[in-house]
Amino acid sequence: MSKKSRARAAAKEATSAKASGASSASPCPEQNTSRVRWGTFLAGSIVVLAALAVYHNSFSGPFTFDDRFAIADNPSIRQIGSALSPPPAAATGGRPVLNLTFALNYALGGMNVWGYHAVNLFIHVLAGLTLFGIVRRTLLERPTSNAEHPTSKSNGSVSSNRAAISPRSSFRADATLLALAVAVIWIVHPLQTESVTYISQRAESLMGLFYLLTLYCFIRGTEGRCQVSGVRYQEKLRDSEGRNSQCLASAFSLQPSVLWSLASVFSCLIGSMCKEIIISAPVMVLLYDRTFVAGSFQEAWRRHWRYYLGLAGTWLLLARMMVGIHQRNVGFDQGIAWWSYGLTSCRSVVLYLKLAVWPHPLVLDYGTDIIQRATEVVPYALALAILLVGTVIALWRWPMVGFAAAWFFIILSPTSSVVPIALQPMGEHRMYLSLAAVIGLVVLGLNRWIGRQSIIVFLAAAMGLGWLTLQRNKDYGSEVSIWSDAVQKCPDNARARYNLGTILMGQHRLPEAISQFEAALRLNPDYADAENNRGIALNSIPDRLPEAISAYEEALRLKPDYVEAHYNLGVVLCKAGRIPEAIAQYEEALRLKPDYAEAHKNLGRTLANIPGRLPEAISHFEAAVRINPDDAEAHNNLGGALSNVPGQLPEAIGHFEAAVRIKPGYADAHYNLGVVLAKIPGRLSDAIAEYEMVVRINPDDAGAHMDLGYALMQAPGRRPDAISHFEAALRIRPDLTQVQQTLAQLRAKQ
Repeated sequence: MSKKSRARAAAKEATSAKASGASSASPCPEQNTSRVRWGTFLAGSIVVLAALAVYHNSFSGPFTFDDRFAIADNPSIRQIGSALSPPPAAATGGRPVLNLTFALNYALGGMNVWGYHAVNLFIHVLAGLTLFGIVRRTLLERPTSNAEHPTSKSNGSVSSNRAAISPRSSFRADATLLALAVAVIWIVHPLQTESVTYISQRAESLMGLFYLLTLYCFIRGTEGRCQVSGVRYQEKLRDSEGRNSQCLASAFSLQPSVLWSLASVFSCLIGSMCKEIIISAPVMVLLYDRTFVAGSFQEAWRRHWRYYLGLAGTWLLLARMMVGIHQRNVGFDQGIAWWSYGLTSCRSVVLYLKLAVWPHPLVLDYGTDIIQRATEVVPYALALAILLVGTVIALWRWPMVGFAAAWFFIILSPTSSVVPIALQPMGEHRMYLSLAAVIGLVVLGLNRWIGRQSIIVFLAAAMGLGWLTLQRNKDYGSEVSIWSDAVQKCPDNARARYNLGTILMGQHRLPEAISQFEAALRLNPDYADAENNRGIALNSIPDRLPEAISAYEEALRLKPDYVEAHYNLGVVLCKAGRIPEAIAQYEEALRLKPDYAEAHKNLGRTLANIPGRLPEAISHFEAAVRINPDDAEAHNNLGGALSNVPGQLPEAIGHFEAAVRIKPGYADAHYNLGVVLAKIPGRLSDAIAEYEMVVRINPDDAGAHMDLGYALMQAPGRRPDAISHFEAALRIRPDLTQVQQTLAQLRAKQ
């Protein structure tokens, strides 16, 4: 081609590019038409319906594993006022907004598990809709070229920005459809079940929602549009001479973008009170700005430095929230070397990636095993190194791909790097946000490869993954099923076997429970908790008391300051008649934990049966009542002890009345109250009322029928009633000789 021809072709290409640029800048691709509105609404509805379809069978799943600490045994959620200040060592420590959501659940439905699942799903749906908005706006937004930003320097950012622009332009026509595919597949992917169906992992999904909102609000704030009298105009950007941005018709044109920026910072602030992983959000927003908006880090900072200072300011609050994080088994003081945890993370990250592509097997608990030798992770480390190098190259050559890869690694880095998390080196919930990057790359890659026919693949993938999610939710249907599943898939996981044994023990399946505890001990001979629970199970089986004592003693050998083992050993020693040793164990438990109400109660009962030690028993019962004023049993015990002290009957009556007020169906407290009331002149009718309450609660209580009969004998005109209760007592216990004699005398008088 001649020089003249080449010049003519170049001029034609420039004219075409100019015309193309003009056409793209005129009507906004998201103009406010009914077609766009209805298309977006329909896509959002599909996201919601997809979530409901695959999680409709999750609402009856019981509280599992850490749910007990985060909800059932979490006193800070009982009152809304205390919800924003959970103790640092609590399961929700340093996460007050998460704790507040549990408190609101408790206030509205108590321990009704349905409500907790509903809120988890609601959060997941909101996160899916936000992800849809991010992907759609990223693909729709008219890319910014260096020609529009003369301040950009030729330091590589020009080519980088153009590399980022070109791929997006090919997706713009199908932006809504592709964003819908990403959001739906992300919503229904079975890897998300741990963050949605497992209630206490709301921490991950709630943080994920605010993480996504942080980015979404940033995108909205940088779109460069304003609303004037219901019409959108393209905002003029600041030029090289430093003129301020202006909108065509209003002095308040910057207000929407400022509000969106403030909303972004606020979202990040709230997220920092949900979970610590949001620490990476400012980094990812800056990387997004460089990749899709400004074209370079320098330009991103120049345009939005005030915003980034505000975003970085959220780290100050996050630092405050992380105070005491070591009490939650996180940090370098957990007895795990940083390099050893790093080796373990190499394997974890590669397995996460594999589960994103092939979600099987999914496991609730992968255990606490830490890799100690580098040779064990050579394949994983090599694969990870290749992926990381590829990410760095992609950030330079193919920024759109590089951003997605960086999203995957940067979000995982706080939990899957070198900072030890002692009790959970690997957890599927950590992929909640990172999964979006994998799905996004696959969806856009397939669309680029096979075009719109890829929708068939996306639909098939969503249906297949949704079916797997439905099946996975069935595993969460009961504690036995989810822990049996974990044991089946990870048979060498001692903690999974321990938890399965604990659940089986609660269902009185004692031989099976003992088998699981023994399997856990074979895997981990130093597992003190397994020995303690084995002792509890053995104590419930006749003739196995000596084995229970040995199990508790072994637990204490492994862990001398094990409070519960000291207490449990005291219980079985008392049962075996070894009273002095039992008292010593109770006292040791109280030395280690002075506010242990159960130990105070049992020590009080033991001392009350020893002549001369009733005052000590009373002091322990009083301590139990002081620690837990709503403990009906403690009030009953204290009332019984005080009733044996001259002049203390009024105080005893007060404690019995407190016991039946706290627990109206407490037959023993009603009976004891009846006994002491019968001793007080003029209170016979009250005593009879208490005895009658006992026989209504427990019709087979022969002693209550007998005492009620004797009380009725003293009431005028009630001898026939007394006879009927004596007869009832004898039907239950024919060996009551005294009742036989009394009944014979009454019949003779009749």
